[in-house]
Amino acid sequence: MELIFLGTSSALPTKFRNHASIALKAFGEVILFDCGEGTQRQMANIRLSPMKINHIFISHMHGDHILGLPGLIQSMGFRGRIEPLYIFGPPGINKLENILLNFGCLNMSFKIIIQEVDEGCIIDNAEYIVNCIKCEHNIINYAYSITEKKKPRFLKEKAIKLGVEPGPKFSLLHSGQEIKVNGKIIKPEQVLGPPRKGIKITYSGDTRPCKDLIDFAKESTVLIHESTFEDEDIDKAIENWHSTASEAANIGKKSNADKLILTHISTRYSDTKSIKKSAKKIFNNVIIAKDYMVLEVK
Repeated sequence: MELIFLGTSSALPTKFRNHASIALKAFGEVILFDCGEGTQRQMANIRLSPMKINHIFISHMHGDHILGLPGLIQSMGFRGRIEPLYIFGPPGINKLENILLNFGCLNMSFKIIIQEVDEGCIIDNAEYIVNCIKCEHNIINYAYSITEKKKPRFLKEKAIKLGVEPGPKFSLLHSGQEIKVNGKIIKPEQVLGPPRKGIKITYSGDTRPCKDLIDFAKESTVLIHESTFEDEDIDKAIENWHSTASEAANIGKKSNADKLILTHISTRYSDTKSIKKSAKKIFNNVIIAKDYMVLEVK
């Protein structure tokens, strides 16, 4: 599982930081969180195919988080995509299809399925669960978490002792199905270990420090939190509904996250050493995101 930071700037792009977008390579697909202007160019630079994107989660409707969608989707059409694309986001996101068509995304060869989200579970499939909550920004902003469904270990020795021969029946038991061996029912719980905690990744979008986010991000393997301002610019953070490095670090500490990634860095800071220093006073395991940074999550 890999997190790839495609854009780590705030409202304005710079020579070194593009508008907000993060890709997660996992579960045989690419999952995209936000899609700022220039996202598809960032993907091209690292040879990450947009054709593998199945799900896009938009935190809020500010331009630096959504303006890359029209070009990305049009390119998918030019490349002959046929699989549906699922886009989730706050109220207003369902108007996106008409906007895309007006931008020239005509004669699309695939379906775009757009869903306005509300707090709670929005995806629950065989491999992962996606949840969201509202955070505190000057427009509606959603934080998202994606949690891996990790199967218990298969206890091969136990299965063999119960008369199960290695082969397809192992897979059936591991997937939770009962089998019959010599007229005897073998239940999955007889050959599976205890439940295992899966990887959990939480993304804040844009937000002021938010108590609800602490509970939402509990025990995250990785918490990705905006850190638009240095601590000395706390007044600007409050005025613009963003967070400082120390405020983000407090969320990481209180949520007991394993790792904190700070992103959405204001263009006023060419050097992020002070941002990292402030955060590390509170939460030690912190990284300042950079464009094209790849983080293996395990």
